[in-house]
Amino acid sequence: MKKILLALFVLGVTACTSFAQTKDSDAGKFSIGVDAGLPIGDASNVYSFAIGGSLKYDMPIGSGAFVNLTAGYQSFMVKSALKNAGFPSSSGFVPVKVGLKYYFEGQGFYGEGQLGVAFSTESGGGKAFAYAPGVGYTLDGGVDLGVRYEAWSNNGTVSQVALRVAYSF
Repeated sequence: MKKILLALFVLGVTACTSFAQTKDSDAGKFSIGVDAGLPIGDASNVYSFAIGGSLKYDMPIGSGAFVNLTAGYQSFMVKSALKNAGFPSSSGFVPVKVGLKYYFEGQGFYGEGQLGVAFSTESGGGKAFAYAPGVGYTLDGGVDLGVRYEAWSNNGTVSQVALRVAYSF
C-alpha cells in the first residue's frame, strides 16, 4: 500500500510541475464540495447513508482533459437498529484519489475516473483501495454537479452511489 501511495504522490507532483507554465486561462481550478451517498451492496446492510466534504484540484492536460487530485472526509451513518445493539453511530473515512476528467466537446458534461486509497479514522480500521467512475455537469458560474459509483475494497467492499455538489474557483 505504501508503494501505491508513493505512486499517487509522484503522479500528482509530476502533473503539477509539468504544467506549471500554462497561461492563466488554462490554469487549474480548485473546487470544494459536499458529498452525499447511499450505500449499496453489503454496505447497505450496515449503513443508512453517507455524508462528507471534499477538496479537488483539476489540472488541464489537453483540450477538455484534466488530471485531478481529490481528498476529503466521508462519514457513513450506521443504521439505527445496529446503534441500538451497541455499534458506534458512524464510521469515518478519508479518501485520497487521483483521476482523469474529460469534458465532452462544447458542453459542460464530463466523464471522470479516479483511483486511490481510503483511510479509516477508526482505531485499527486500516485502509482500502478506492475507485470511483462518474459523470457530471459544470454550470456557468462554477457550480459542479457530479454523480459517481465509489467502492473501497479491502477484505470486502464498501460501496456507494454518491452525489457531489461543489463550487469551483
